[in-house]
Amino acid sequence: MAEVLPMAGTVPPRNATAQVSARGNISSSASVVCYSPMMVTAYGIWQGVNPLEFSLPLFILQTAIIVATTRLLVLLLKPIRQPRVIAEILAGVILGPSVMGQVEVWANTVFPLRSLLTLETVAHLGLLYFLFLVGLEMDVNVIKRSGKKALIIAVAGMALPFCIGTATSFIFRHQVSKNVHQASFLLFLGVALSVTAFPVLARILAEIKLLNSDLGRIAMSAAIVNDMCAWILLALAIAISEANSSAFSSLWVLLAGVLFVLACFYVVRPLMWWLVRRVPEGEAISDVHVTLILTGVMIAGVCTDAIGIHSVFGAFVYGLVIPSGQLGVVLIEKLEDFVTGLLLPLFFAISGLRTNLTRVRDPVTVGLLVLVFTMASFAKIMGTILIAVSYTMTFRDGVALGFLMNTRGLVEMIVLNIGRDKEVLDDESFAVMVLVSVAMTALVTPVVTTVYRPARRLVGYKRRNLQRSKHDAELRMLACVHTTRNVPSIISLLELSNPTKRSPIFIYALHLVELTGRASNMLAAHHSASNQSRSAGSSDHIFNAFESYEESVGGVSIQALTAVSPYQTMHEDVSVLAEDKHVSLIVLPFHKQQTVDGGMEPINASLRGFNESILASAPCSVGILVDRGLSAAAARMAAVHHVALLFFGGPDDREGLAYAWRMVEHPGVCLTIVRFIPPDYKAPAAPATAQPMAPAARAAANVHARAITIVPDAAKSERQMDEEYLGEFRARNVGNDAVLYMEQVVANSEETLAAIRDLDSAHELYIVGRHPGEAGSPLTSALAEWMDSPELGPIGDLLVSSEFSKMVSVLVMQQYVITTPQPAVGPAVPVTDDPVRQYVTNANQRTAAGNQMGRGGGWGASGADF
Repeated sequence: MAEVLPMAGTVPPRNATAQVSARGNISSSASVVCYSPMMVTAYGIWQGVNPLEFSLPLFILQTAIIVATTRLLVLLLKPIRQPRVIAEILAGVILGPSVMGQVEVWANTVFPLRSLLTLETVAHLGLLYFLFLVGLEMDVNVIKRSGKKALIIAVAGMALPFCIGTATSFIFRHQVSKNVHQASFLLFLGVALSVTAFPVLARILAEIKLLNSDLGRIAMSAAIVNDMCAWILLALAIAISEANSSAFSSLWVLLAGVLFVLACFYVVRPLMWWLVRRVPEGEAISDVHVTLILTGVMIAGVCTDAIGIHSVFGAFVYGLVIPSGQLGVVLIEKLEDFVTGLLLPLFFAISGLRTNLTRVRDPVTVGLLVLVFTMASFAKIMGTILIAVSYTMTFRDGVALGFLMNTRGLVEMIVLNIGRDKEVLDDESFAVMVLVSVAMTALVTPVVTTVYRPARRLVGYKRRNLQRSKHDAELRMLACVHTTRNVPSIISLLELSNPTKRSPIFIYALHLVELTGRASNMLAAHHSASNQSRSAGSSDHIFNAFESYEESVGGVSIQALTAVSPYQTMHEDVSVLAEDKHVSLIVLPFHKQQTVDGGMEPINASLRGFNESILASAPCSVGILVDRGLSAAAARMAAVHHVALLFFGGPDDREGLAYAWRMVEHPGVCLTIVRFIPPDYKAPAAPATAQPMAPAARAAANVHARAITIVPDAAKSERQMDEEYLGEFRARNVGNDAVLYMEQVVANSEETLAAIRDLDSAHELYIVGRHPGEAGSPLTSALAEWMDSPELGPIGDLLVSSEFSKMVSVLVMQQYVITTPQPAVGPAVPVTDDPVRQYVTNANQRTAAGNQMGRGGGWGASGADF
């Protein structure tokens, strides 16, 4: 069994075991811990033996407690949007001597001194593989493509805090760095103060939805440059930090380190590319190759450890040279959950066990260390602000970028731990710097979300729905894709939509990836943000399919994009993109997919909530596509495609008619319009025409030259608009044999159901409105009470239900309609049926209100409100 034996004159051991020995009454400088190699597994409690006296059961218990504590803190900190690294560091501090370690039973039973060598060894193995993953996430080519702005921001973000931090600590060196090697202390402190944690920054940017913004791209590029510089400085600091080493030996360490990096880039990297090229396209990389690559991580760690640089440096450089395409994603998916979920928290626990806040007793040292840290952070933020402002960024953007570049995390913890191992930092300095790092990183998210307000221009584009667009004009669509299975149905819908050079379709194919904190997702996001090569994995296949279709068909232009976000807030990204790109229609795949027996099964429970959120917040019309054979090869190869539009009336049905109108232009599409009307239906009278503007009113309107005054049309009822739009469609398609119009008289929902069932079974696509007819109409009211999928509306839900015998694809349309609340001050705003007129009227009203309050007027003043 392990026991502690006092030994006089022994060399002080530099590991966690010796460094937390203060928990007992034995001095670390006069003790050594002996381990019995046989005491690994227990013989069982029935033998009268305590399992916690054996290393394996104790290690398993410690791991379970550490992971459970970390997960609990992640959940508690999630509402305030703190990165996971904060929870991991705090979990270590709580489990260590600062909090739980004060309970003697806990300290001696759960985290006894003898058990820490095993815990520390496994933790460093996890750290080794995590730094390999961090290297995989980065792309060395970003430095070449990042541009002068990101490079200068990165250099300023490192040089200023390094200089100010080291200068301040040198001035107060007698109070801050007692009994340690001066030059090494300054170097380690400088690296710790100037580093930016790239993995933490990437996850913060994704969480607050700035990853694909200009600010996010600059921050990511600068952070990659900063991180690489930090590793070079750290290797330099380690090389000269040995108290007993000569200048000659430090030089050898540096030269050997340079040779190792060159070998990785010019020997290992070409080898990896050769391996990637040998794998046939579409096939997975073999397990043998993956195992050899993962073994290389440990070999790289051993090499740099033998050189005299920390083993994590080798793993990081080795990860950096591996191609980040399909090979990178496969490696990340095999490693990530195990490493980041189970092994990495052990490293933070070790850091927490070393962080003993009861040792922090000298207020002068604490105050000066906090001052040094604050000065360096201030220098980093101010330097970034000055550079950003010089590049015509706003002051707010500069502040946000400065705080983002001040993100701390794992890399700084590694620097501090290595400094502690090398006896460059004492207990007090280590504890204070860990806490200040946590506080600084915790500030990043709230400050950036408060300060950064991206400039939103007044987006008053007219074509927010299809009815307002000409049926042969350019159509801008945003097609959301979750998996490769969604692609064929979207392409089939595009083919039916008659893309030609005269009436082109511009598609934004948006691959939606759920943000789970996984590096593989972040890798996809980083590729997208940096405008690099296509994201790996499924994105690759999705984008290739759309590009192939674009090349084979004229009149279609496709731009492939990736959005990485949690499903709870993913609809915000989609809505912002749709508005920025002036999209008229968002197409969403249904949250269920067809099974072999013809039934429907859910793909992902979160997709339904996402679709409902889009329907509630979209800035344009929305279509939900239910694929039940539309993407099949037989359907796509057919010479004639039969489409049916079920028309009950209302804005959503008119939007369906607008889309069907576009399809009619296709030479291979036959459209059947079935209009459902009640028995007592009478066509409404035509509305009165709007009166011309009186001369006095026109003169009054000219007073404000920059204001736009529009007299709205007389209000029309829904029935009048239905008749008008249907009449226009029928007039334009007189003599068109591809269009069949029929009216079906139904009195209630039962007759509606029977009429739909009696329709010709040859139709492969049904187009319906989400809200058919008037609210509470007897034609659909009973159907609405039994809906399984309210997002499809009563008719769409009926067509995809198991009760409906035909297996048909359905496109459910929802028209974008502006509903603007009346302002509290000023005259009433007329609500028109024209979205752009409504939009401009609102703008003028807000401008007038601004003038009354003395805040200036005009179009530009009101733009900030939108």
